Amino acid sequence: MSIYLLEVGTEELPYKFIPQAIEQLNSGFTNFLNDNKVKFDNIKVCATPRRLAVIIDGLDTQTADEEKIIKGPIAKVAFDENGNLTKAGEGFAAKNNLTKDDLFIQDNYVHAKIVIKGKSISELLKDNVPAIFMKLQGAHFMRWGYNNEKFSRPIKWIVSLLDNDEVKIKIIDKESSVYSKGHRFAGQQILISNPKEYIDALRKEYVIVDQNERKDIIVQKAKEAAATLGAEPYYTDDLLEEVTFITEYPVPAICEFDPRYLDIPEEVTVTVMAVHQRYFALYKDGKLINKFITMTNYIGDEFENIKAGNVRVIKARLDDAVFFFNEDTKKPLTDYVENLKGVTFQKGMGTMFDKTQRLIKLSKAIADDLNIPSGDIERTAQLCKADLTTNLVFEFTELQGFIGADYARVSGENDKVVQGIKEHYFPLNAESETAEGIEGQIVGIADKIDTVCAVFVGGKKPTGSSDPLGVRRAALGVIRTILDAGLKIDIDKYIEEALKLLPIQKDCADEIREFFIQRMIILLSEKYEKNILEACAVKNPLKDVADYVKRVEIVKNLNAPQLLENANRVIRILKEPAANGVNPVLFVENAEKELYNAIDKVTETNDYNAYLNSLENLNPAVTKFFDDVLVMDKDEKIKQNRIALLTLLRNKYDFLTDFSKI
Repeated sequence: MSIYLLEVGTEELPYKFIPQAIEQLNSGFTNFLNDNKVKFDNIKVCATPRRLAVIIDGLDTQTADEEKIIKGPIAKVAFDENGNLTKAGEGFAAKNNLTKDDLFIQDNYVHAKIVIKGKSISELLKDNVPAIFMKLQGAHFMRWGYNNEKFSRPIKWIVSLLDNDEVKIKIIDKESSVYSKGHRFAGQQILISNPKEYIDALRKEYVIVDQNERKDIIVQKAKEAAATLGAEPYYTDDLLEEVTFITEYPVPAICEFDPRYLDIPEEVTVTVMAVHQRYFALYKDGKLINKFITMTNYIGDEFENIKAGNVRVIKARLDDAVFFFNEDTKKPLTDYVENLKGVTFQKGMGTMFDKTQRLIKLSKAIADDLNIPSGDIERTAQLCKADLTTNLVFEFTELQGFIGADYARVSGENDKVVQGIKEHYFPLNAESETAEGIEGQIVGIADKIDTVCAVFVGGKKPTGSSDPLGVRRAALGVIRTILDAGLKIDIDKYIEEALKLLPIQKDCADEIREFFIQRMIILLSEKYEKNILEACAVKNPLKDVADYVKRVEIVKNLNAPQLLENANRVIRILKEPAANGVNPVLFVENAEKELYNAIDKVTETNDYNAYLNSLENLNPAVTKFFDDVLVMDKDEKIKQNRIALLTLLRNKYDFLTDFSKI
């Protein structure tokens, strides 16, 4: 078995391109090897800002010979009447290096068995690796020199090595060799004698080429550096990934900024550090401190210039934030509401001020139905979008809601309103927390339903490649909030209410309802089987999402074969429900009366364990009915009455689930 290494060294790659390249190289080489029937153990793709590397272990050195039956001309065309080859037959034989004895006739056509010799893996790699690499796709590719081909950044060197031997390749304008390069500040060429030495050889020259190892080192070193201050580092997955792909040899440096910057909203300071400057903010005893960690890509001992440069940059950014904060807070948050009249929500759907007025009405309606005092909820709805017209949100758009909450606090609004303004945007993504306070929950639900309805009415519903205003996330946010908070909210009702409040009237409630249901099924399919989720959606799940999940839980654990058989038999017979009700006078058989009386004893209840038991108690009466009664009686009235009886029975089944989908 062999091992192959491809390393393509480049100028600094955009960090967002690197994860895409890793995935594409993995799939590209996997497909190439599978298509050529080359066995291998594993493919490892490593990447830093200056290199993309592929290591394939357990490679076959040679592909197997392959036998193949090829088809030639019609027999009477290939052979003359004396059985000799014609010109056509000779041409077919010569083309495939065959003799007359190699040919045979099958189904009136000439055929031959040929053996396609296997290729060496070295030959396959030489022929295919450049093409695989050049299929990489990404944004902002460029040309350099006199080349017509494009890539993300100019290629500086290539290593292509199979075991101890070079596999000579050329990509764009660079030919391969057996020499890699170490860290930019090391300036050292590295001889790679064997792919097995590659990762360790680069580590010695201050390059941690394995991105997973590099990520672990970043976390470990950040925690160790923070621990010297008795603090803990703050980082998100996005920040960690970015720092991983902008460093080859991560080394932490602790920097300090003026503590006066801690007076502005904490989220602003952290965002400046994490999002804008790729720093790790530091918390001590749960509070943000005026120090941060920058993860340098440096191999020296002198960090003073690095620290000074980073502090100088963050000071400029935080000075802007302080200025905007002081300017914004010269007047209360409520004074910014009027300015929303100049901010368009979306074309045809009015301004953000119009949306705010809709949110007030919709939030009050939800609060009234939940029998909750609506004062703080209405105030939250009134102020929740006001920060969109402030200077600080204009500079840090991703902090809308957080800044509004801080400005509300400075303006003297009560804590519930402050929390509600921040939380009405929650959840911020699929994994993040939902709102804890009822104000944020209700206003957030109203906001998201209004957004979804406005997008659908505006004819901009999401497609496979687009999601206007994040309506998929909005729908999931409504469902997650309701489930996490245990709220009994009729989404269906508020879709109708939201549509009435929009400036353009369009009947698309059914379409929006189906959109919400499908998002809910996708969300819950991580925990439940999709067919069960769809089966339980026979009764509109938007009326009470928590109730829907309770039914799903019961059906998930269902073990009632007789009930399942009876229910499905009823469903198969009933092509359409009966138009009229049951008339007991038309009963002929005792089994009809017994089934009717048994159905009458089944009381619909949200105690689904008890309800399931009552359905199972129907089994003897249902079985007897099918044994003794012919549903399709010759007498039309008796037949229709029996169909009505089965319709009544099916309604009892459907109250729990659609058994035909289980």
